[in-house]
Amino acid sequence: MSDTTLQASSAVMSHFGDAWNHVANDGLSFDAQEELRQALAWALPRFERDGAVGEESLAGHAAGVVAILSGLQVDVHTRMAAMLATAVGNREVNANPSKDPVTLRFGAEIGRLVHGYRALIRLGQVTRDASDSSAGSGAQSEMLRKMLLAMAADLRIVLMRLASRLQTLRWHAQSKLPLEESVARETLELYAPLANRLGIWQIKWEMEDLAFRFLEPVRYKEIARLLEEKRVERELFINLAVTRVSAALASAGIAGEVTGRPKHIYSIWNKMRNKRMDFSSLFDLRALRIIVDDIRTCYTALSLVHNLWTPVPNEFDDYISRPKPNGYRSLHTVVYDDDGRPFEVQIRTEEMHQFAEFGMAAHWRYKEAGAKGGNVSADSEYDRKLSWIRQLLAWKSDVQVDETLGATALDQLDDNIYVLTPQARVIELPSGATPVDFAYQVHTDLGHRCRGARVDGVMVPLNTRLITGQTVEVITTKSGGPSRDWLNPQLAYLASQRSRAKVRAWFNAIDIQQRIAQGQTMLDKELQRLGKTATNLEQLAQQLGFACADDLYVAIAKDEFGLRQVGTAFEAPTIEPEIELAALNRPSLSESPAHAGKSGVLVVGVDALMTQLAKCCRPAPPDLISGFVTRGRGVSIHRRDCKSFLALADRERERIIDVTWGDTRDAVYPVDIIVMAADRHGLLRDISEVFARQRINVIGVNTQSRQLQARMVFTAEVGNAEHLNKALAGIRDVAGVVEVSRR
Repeated sequence: MSDTTLQASSAVMSHFGDAWNHVANDGLSFDAQEELRQALAWALPRFERDGAVGEESLAGHAAGVVAILSGLQVDVHTRMAAMLATAVGNREVNANPSKDPVTLRFGAEIGRLVHGYRALIRLGQVTRDASDSSAGSGAQSEMLRKMLLAMAADLRIVLMRLASRLQTLRWHAQSKLPLEESVARETLELYAPLANRLGIWQIKWEMEDLAFRFLEPVRYKEIARLLEEKRVERELFINLAVTRVSAALASAGIAGEVTGRPKHIYSIWNKMRNKRMDFSSLFDLRALRIIVDDIRTCYTALSLVHNLWTPVPNEFDDYISRPKPNGYRSLHTVVYDDDGRPFEVQIRTEEMHQFAEFGMAAHWRYKEAGAKGGNVSADSEYDRKLSWIRQLLAWKSDVQVDETLGATALDQLDDNIYVLTPQARVIELPSGATPVDFAYQVHTDLGHRCRGARVDGVMVPLNTRLITGQTVEVITTKSGGPSRDWLNPQLAYLASQRSRAKVRAWFNAIDIQQRIAQGQTMLDKELQRLGKTATNLEQLAQQLGFACADDLYVAIAKDEFGLRQVGTAFEAPTIEPEIELAALNRPSLSESPAHAGKSGVLVVGVDALMTQLAKCCRPAPPDLISGFVTRGRGVSIHRRDCKSFLALADRERERIIDVTWGDTRDAVYPVDIIVMAADRHGLLRDISEVFARQRINVIGVNTQSRQLQARMVFTAEVGNAEHLNKALAGIRDVAGVVEVSRR
């Protein structure tokens, strides 16, 4: 060891006192201790220069943090990074490895740990200074926990942050100086639940107790008085009880593990508040847990416990034979100790214990539930990854995984990124998201008006990929909309499907408005040509089979509806060219109809008379039909129930003529089929397949969609009613079809 190192070590030993003796010699090899001493030699001048964090000295804080980490048996690099991160502060940390002093002196691994730790410090400061009230909500607290994990590229960074916060709480408690309420509340809402989910119980309960002590000092003292014993005395009872049960199991030849821990003050208060119980009703202020090999042994252990202590009546739960709805299994019993005070004993197998700790019945699921006892909402994939990390921590005492705890554990949590608004509200985005994605996630209108962005105060291009922990500010214009370039995947403006859908919806709406304007202009010109400019357009649209005028405009603009058809709406049913009535007086036998024309219709008593099928009702065999003698176009064939025909017959009955169907074996007739359905992708294709299977030719289609409801009118050529009915039945079987009928 060099003279410089020896001198530095001496100074450090003097400065840190007994705390350093414990830290340096706890589970570290001689070489590891030397590495830690070198880190302290480098950090000590900075401790003396920078003074204190708040009122706690930097050196004292660093020593406390490293002591807590040594209790977790972390590797030497984690302890070094915690020490150095406290010493250098924010001003010496540089994200560029070629300029970062810690990286240059101690290597890339420790540099990454220090940089990640300082990033979490900045996150905590930003969120505590937040002006947005929603940033403190339950949902936002959960997002902050996810963001904290995502920001930590190495699990050891999270452990460093937890240790630092615990040391801050300890120092304020020991010095009896007040702690900022925001810090105490952040501890309860963010750090303690995170330690709980990671299974680091010794940090969790101490954080909760200390934070509760500062937030609710009166209630804390009340519960402390009710306990009527000091924590040391309660722990002594647990130790004696564990020894007694272990001896009983050994004498019975049972292999088992017995553990226990006194219930801490915050947990007592939380249970009294959530379950509205009095202190005297709590039976689990002190508890033992017995883990044995199999179910049979669980009941044997239960009988041994009841032989050692007197059971409390009506306080036994058999969750092995009757598991909880979430699958939790265990035996719970409450017994009186020798002084008549109740305590709880839980008995389970190792398999049951693993399920309770890491399965869907995990401790945090019900401990973090609200006063109503509901489950905490959390992403299942996120929970699965946290469960895996907790198991890594649990295995630390058996397997040397200190090095693998780093990069691999939290790399599993990189599916999403978490960024902050200027008001410190956490926004969750998919990996690769850009400021445009961020804007649309905050609000659709903000995304439409987005024109620029600042990330951590620096102007950046809109296709910049964001990373977890950044603060994003969107620069907007007062009006306007998105750019079509945003939909170009090669330009990488959008990574979120949600954002792309909103941009597409914007342009679809713009296209619809443009088509409405285009169609309205075309219709106005046609009405001017017809001399019908005073027409009620809504009524005209409905008369032409559209739900509203806008649908008519769109159909015209898309060339799905011909302007020539508009004129038919103004044709009076009586204004039709006619043939001379004398032409009907040709001698002919009424029972000898003339040959059918192309329509397949026979005019009774008249030979070789031109006929045509009316478009208003489109008759087809075997419809009951009648004829109306027009002026110059022969006989118009209508269905007898046609409204237009009934109006004509009422006004000019002398023009009505009897007709009947002739030879229609090879003829086809156009009919209109109306389909009402829930609009969906592929609906038109599926209906078209029905027509194809029935060998029906479709000569016209008119579709409109409004509020996710589709109205389709198909003009199809059918041979007879049977042919038509098969087509209607086939369409009714199409998914989403609500109603189908012939017009």
